[in-house]
Amino acid sequence: MSNLPPFDAAAEQVTPHGSGTPIVDLVKLDLETRAVAGEPKYRERLKANNGRDALLDAYQEGLDLVMYLRQLIEERRLAEARQLETSKDNLCHS
Repeated sequence: MSNLPPFDAAAEQVTPHGSGTPIVDLVKLDLETRAVAGEPKYRERLKANNGRDALLDAYQEGLDLVMYLRQLIEERRLAEARQLETSKDNLCHS
């Protein structure tokens, strides 16, 4: 697997043509769900001037997000490489 090409973070993509649920609607639902879920833990919804450093909180969350995204990219690359290797093996053994 070490002979995989490096991930191209600047790869071009096609123009999107979606037919599913608008993502903004899903995000709105997710935001409300998170706000409701956080109320028992923090005893209120997120508000300004709450004593926390919002920039630091957001930055730390952003770092976590980037790590999770890169993990998913790498897992997808490895799965595709395994699938390609399996396909090659099946062709050689047929």
